[in-house]
Amino acid sequence: MQQTIIQSGTGVILSEAQLEESLNQTLRQHQPNSDIWLFVYGSLIWNPILNFAEQRIGKIYGWHRRFCLWVPQGRGTPENRGLVLGLDSGGSCRGIAYRIAAVDVSSELPLLWRREMVVGCYIPRWVRVFDGIQQLPAITFVVNRQHRAYTGEISLETTINSIATASGELGSCADYLLQTVNGLMKVGITDQQLLSLSKQVLSRQNQ
Repeated sequence: MQQTIIQSGTGVILSEAQLEESLNQTLRQHQPNSDIWLFVYGSLIWNPILNFAEQRIGKIYGWHRRFCLWVPQGRGTPENRGLVLGLDSGGSCRGIAYRIAAVDVSSELPLLWRREMVVGCYIPRWVRVFDGIQQLPAITFVVNRQHRAYTGEISLETTINSIATASGELGSCADYLLQTVNGLMKVGITDQQLLSLSKQVLSRQNQ
């Protein structure tokens, strides 16, 4: 497949053909003409931009929510990069599982792929979501550790400073953090690490 040479602030932008191939590869593990579950953990909680038939609170293991992706656009600038969430390896994560009805899969998933996969920061992955009653096979987007936007290990001070000060055309990183905290709390999920981080970010902004 020929790769696009269009560049973005975080790397090569994937072509429509590449996005389609990525989606098709992911769906090879899925039974055709059936509903699909999607596990979300960040902005898709408070800004889902997709039609779903049902939502459940669930937990996955082997991945945790972390500010681990640099963004020079959207929530930051090239001079002051922002940070956004990804699923990094290790630990566990509580989030929401959305059920996309079979009739909507062909229209909703391509739109989702264009939003989440366009610059290759994430990798689509099948995970098992535990909702307390069932195990739901679901698609989620984990961080691509080989991507140049991946932060690797950064200090808490760096994380706080970036979120407290970075802003772009989509708004500030601090708003992104607070919207995620509030979105989680609205569905009954308290993420103590994000709560602690939000307090430290607000403290940094008030200095």
